[in-house]
Amino acid sequence: MQTTDFVATVFDGASNPNKVTVTFTMALNALLKGHTATILLMVEAVQLGKPGATAGMAIGKPFEPVADLLAKYLEKGGRIAICGSCMVHNGLTAEQMDPRFEVITAPDVIELLMNARGSLQVT
Repeated sequence: MQTTDFVATVFDGASNPNKVTVTFTMALNALLKGHTATILLMVEAVQLGKPGATAGMAIGKPFEPVADLLAKYLEKGGRIAICGSCMVHNGLTAEQMDPRFEVITAPDVIELLMNARGSLQVT
């Protein structure tokens, strides 16, 4: 598990696009300021790990659609980590997740958070 300067953790998925949008916006801005960043998908947010899951998720101005934020975030080197236990609990498998994202364990989550210079928990 590679650690990063900034970790943004989101617990909600498509049912709360406001929280997802804020998470992706802040993580992208961390990259734009020259920091490394990881978005951590926990609980219901693991659904966002499926390919195309952010398509159509847009809350309106001044925020960009989540799919656009994700594309820019990944292009700039941002990482997405998926809580493996949360994934299994939600009836999903690693094979269903976007191959660009990393499925991680609880010890990995602790490692990420303890080594980050800053974090955002969106609950």
